[in-house]
Parts: sequence; C-alpha cells; structure tokens
Amino acid sequence: MKKKAWACAVTSVSMMTVAASDAAASAFALYEQGISGLGNSYAGAAAVSEDATTVWWNPAGMAWLPAGKHITGAAAFIAPSTKFSDRASVAAAGRPLGDNGGDAGSSVVLPSVFFAMDIGRNWNFGFVINAPFGLKTEYDSTWIGRFQGIKAEVKTVNFNPSVSYRINDVLSVGGGVSYWRGEIDLVSAVNLGVAEAQNHTNVDGDAWGFNLGAQAKVGPQTRLGLHYRSSVDFKLDGDTSFSAPAPSALNSKVKLDVRTPDSVAFSAAHHLNDQLDLLADVTWWHWSKINQLPLVRTDGPFSGATLDTLVLNLKDVWRVSAGASYKLSGPLTLKVGVAYDQSPVRSADARTVRLPDSDRYWLSAGLKYTVSKSGVVDVGYAYVKFKDADINNNQGPLRGTVNGTYDAKVHVLGIQYQHTF
Repeated sequence: MKKKAWACAVTSVSMMTVAASDAAASAFALYEQGISGLGNSYAGAAAVSEDATTVWWNPAGMAWLPAGKHITGAAAFIAPSTKFSDRASVAAAGRPLGDNGGDAGSSVVLPSVFFAMDIGRNWNFGFVINAPFGLKTEYDSTWIGRFQGIKAEVKTVNFNPSVSYRINDVLSVGGGVSYWRGEIDLVSAVNLGVAEAQNHTNVDGDAWGFNLGAQAKVGPQTRLGLHYRSSVDFKLDGDTSFSAPAPSALNSKVKLDVRTPDSVAFSAAHHLNDQLDLLADVTWWHWSKINQLPLVRTDGPFSGATLDTLVLNLKDVWRVSAGASYKLSGPLTLKVGVAYDQSPVRSADARTVRLPDSDRYWLSAGLKYTVSKSGVVDVGYAYVKFKDADINNNQGPLRGTVNGTYDAKVHVLGIQYQHTF
C-alpha cells in the first residue's frame, strides 16, 4: 500500500519531452545544417548546390557540383534566451510557488560535416554527419513549474550516406539512408506534500530513416528542387531515479518511443544576372505525428506501468523563406534572407514548460569569400525572434498550474569552410 502511494506521487511528475524550447526551427528541429545557407535563412536550400551541404538539403544537387571531391566543415554557435513571466500561476499542493526560473536558454555549438564526390559517369556519392534535432532547456530548480519540468536536454546525431544520378542536362535525382542515435535527459521535481525530491530520467537509442530528392533546370537561369525526409521511430531505453526523501525502490528501467516528423521542401533558385541570385523555399513539417508520449517502466515492482504521459497534440506547420545572394566584387558574395516559421503548438493550454514554442521570424545575413580555387569560407548570422507565447498549463494539484508568458529569441553565428580537391 505504501509503495502504491509513492507511485501515485511519482506519476504526478511531468517526465518527458523530446524538445528543447530554444531550437531555431519549429519545435525542436535544428535548421543550422551547414552555414552557406544561413545568410539566406536557408531559402532555396533544396534547389542550390553550391557546396557539399547539398548532401543534406537535397542529395540530387550533388549531380551539379564540379568534378572532384568536396569536403565541408561547419559550426554554428546558437545562443538562445527564454524567459518566463508569471501571471496567475497556482502552486502545487503543499509547496511554495517558486520563482520565474531565470533564463531557460542554453548556448550550444552545433557542428556538421559534409562530403561529396563523383563516382562514375553521372553518379555521385555523399555523406553527412550532423545533429538535426536537439538543444537544451533548463530552469532554476526552485521555479514555479518545477513539478512540470526543470531540465530537458536532447542530443541527436545522424549518419546519412547518399547517392545522386544525373538523368540528363535538365534533371537529377538522389536519395540516402540515415542512421540516427538519440539521447534524452530529463529532470523534474517530485511533490511529496511535506517535502520535495527530484526525478532524473535518461534514455537513449537508435532509429533508421531515408530521404529522396530531385532537382530540375527550368530554362538556363532557374532551378527547382524537391526533397522529402522521412520520419524516424526512436526506441529509447534507460533509467529513472529519485533523490531522497523519495525511496530508492522507485528507481527502475524505462522506455520511451518517439517519432520525429517527416518533412517536404520545395525550393527555387533564379539567376537574375551575373551578380544577383534570388532564392525561395516552402517546407511542410508533419508534427501531428507527435500526440502523446508515454514513459513506461520496464522492470521492478511496477514493470509495465506508465510512469507518466506528456500530451502534446502538435499540429502540422509550414516554414517559408526568401533570400538573395549578391556578388559584390572579386571573391566576395553578400547573402541576405528572411523566414517565417510556424509553431506546431496549438494553444496556451497545450503549451508546456518543456516546449514553450511559438511562431518565429528569421532575419539573416552572411558573406561568402573564395579564398582560392579550392577553398571557400562562409560566415553567417541570424536573429530569430519568437512571438510572445502565453501558457496556461494545469496539470492538477500535485503539479500546479503554470500561467504566464514566454519571451524568447535566438542569435545564431556560424562559420564554414569547403575544400575541393
């Protein structure tokens, strides 16, 4: 009977999320894959093929790269800020309300590596190692919403070989297979009435996916690109543990199944004249795949029981972007771009402390400098501003109600070098 009482207290804790609220694309996706597209807000990404980053954005673009081997290394410094302002939050039963949590954003450096080469007449091979989803959200341990979540850290790595085939002088196709590793690390407070404990959950696992793309030249100056990236189904396993005064008997193995969204991108690139290129992109994200995420015990006295379920009920969204590249003089090219990225969170009631996501706007600029015949450097910067996001999440007396507004923004600064040999 005593164990059952402790179990009821534990199940009141919000345990899981696959999101870090400060990702610079909708929900927990990371758009910063390579830096050559950052200055354009990644407009036209599936249609251009200026370097090896096309292996990620659309492998069909490898068919239009110059002959030889191309290797690209990139790093993006992502500096988010997410601040909560309380309006009418309700404390968890028996516990003090707490503070606003400080700045929940955590800076990170996001690396990526790309490689492409021709392997025969009309055939190309490429490979990318990157982190398409992730980042981190962490509040003060005494904050208002601590029983709904204190920390969520998500790490992914994707290994994605691809091939392309140039059908003729107008059309190319490409595709690849992805192997993913993922890890989720979560911390929440546990309401014991007269005291508080903390729960720490860590799970990891792998998944497989694929991507397909095509590029077509529409006249001598315009190229169109279409790219599909599949959902991947993570089977994550790990441990959950509780700090004192919660009993160690509540510790156990756990599992969590998470499906990432698939996406479809349509891009256009138009070479207006010898100096100016115009770029555009529309991308659809299938976030409605994520509704409820149960965290299930897999051993111990409560094996098979659901420790908690996070209800997200996300919706499908669109991202639209436009950009331009202007050749200034000699080896220097200026890039600019804007984007509007919808959030999959449906309402203030559905918004959670682990995913206080909202619609966002991108404003970006960058420079491309041709160092030599074999070397090119790209630098880029983007300012991403989120719409103010109201939250009114009532998770019952043991977790309390978080009611207020989030103010968030992200600065992204990146550098990339490509070498051709």
